[in-house]
Amino acid sequence: MTGFVNVFKPEGVGSTKVVGRVKYLLGTPCGHMGTLDPLACGVLPVGVGNAARLFDYFLKKEKRYSARFVFGATTDTLDREGEIRRGGRIPSAQEVAAALPAFVGEILQTPPRYSAVSVNGRRGYDLARRGADFDLPAKRVTVSSFVLREQTAPDEFAFDIVCGGGTYIRSLARDLAAALGTAGYMSYLCRTASGIFSAETSVPFEELTAENIRDYIIPTDSVLPYPVLEGADARIFHGVGVETDCADGLYKLYRGEEFYGLARVADGVARAEKKLC
Repeated sequence: MTGFVNVFKPEGVGSTKVVGRVKYLLGTPCGHMGTLDPLACGVLPVGVGNAARLFDYFLKKEKRYSARFVFGATTDTLDREGEIRRGGRIPSAQEVAAALPAFVGEILQTPPRYSAVSVNGRRGYDLARRGADFDLPAKRVTVSSFVLREQTAPDEFAFDIVCGGGTYIRSLARDLAAALGTAGYMSYLCRTASGIFSAETSVPFEELTAENIRDYIIPTDSVLPYPVLEGADARIFHGVGVETDCADGLYKLYRGEEFYGLARVADGVARAEKKLC
């Protein structure tokens, strides 16, 4: 059994609990395709069976978020779960909107100390909880869109954000506040889309049962944005590189009517790269 279940994770539930529930209901190994903090809600695609092997192929997908930032205060975790420290002014909506373009495109971003980033084999959040002194290196991330939607409270603003994998919304809150000469933290986060998986087509976590979960399994090949490798020599299924006229790149590979996995074409030769059946 392979495929995906597009789960809408509620606030207060960890991503591993969602995966564990799907695994229990289906009786097969599963893995999520991009974690969500317990504080956040939203789309959490779960790979079922061998589909979980495709994590690396989803790393570059765009993600969409609805977020709210509070200004004039910050926390050690950069979200509302941390200890709040007041300080700093509250910018106007006009100031916030004017600062956003500087955060669109490819930017350098330092992950939050409370994150799963590894430091010498230890997770950042473990080191931060122990009070360790450490630094996380900045990395390049891509923000495609960063739009101020509305002011939701005297010190809080709502945003719509489209970004690539590896972008920390909490870091955007921190850095936007710093650019405005104040402090800030993320007070709310909802992932509304992760690649092809959207909130509109998701199933609420609390509605999943042993009786209905198979109705929500999405076929693996239907969510992969690659063309089909046509007319490949059958030797490709035995690890042999076969000649093809197809352009270089990734392709969906079928054996008869059955989806077999992924093939990669390079310099006129196609090879099976990921077996999923």
